[in-house]
Amino acid sequence: MTKTHVPAVDSINRRWYVIDAENQRLGRLASEVACILRGKNKPEYTPHMDTGDFVVIINAEKIAVTGQKATRKFYRRHSGRPGGMKVESFEKLQARIPERIIEKAVKGMLPKNALGRRLFTKLKVYAGPDHPHDAQQPEILSLQTIPGGN
Repeated sequence: MTKTHVPAVDSINRRWYVIDAENQRLGRLASEVACILRGKNKPEYTPHMDTGDFVVIINAEKIAVTGQKATRKFYRRHSGRPGGMKVESFEKLQARIPERIIEKAVKGMLPKNALGRRLFTKLKVYAGPDHPHDAQQPEILSLQTIPGGN
């Protein structure tokens, strides 16, 4: 009989990665980051466990979208009160809180349960090129999100 191997929680090796979001496509970057957070790039991946790594994204204000998404894509939030819907375009949100754009894109690609909420805490997004995670000795991970590009 074939048995499924479930890794012990203390045997999971967690690494830290730094990804530069400058000139990267939003959706393609978000899907790659979601796979890393989930641990799908590892041989010991188990769907019900947190086997993923930590991801630090820098230069979030330089993320790119294609077509007319910069003006036509909208982000909505609600205060919970009647008439409390706030709508903001991609351009305005990028000027105000550029980290939130990447966070919302990645969060939408994670499971909608307690595991997804725990995985989301391993994502750190910063608007500029600096981050406070040098003590974790993160590895630089370069992603190719522009097909045929740089």
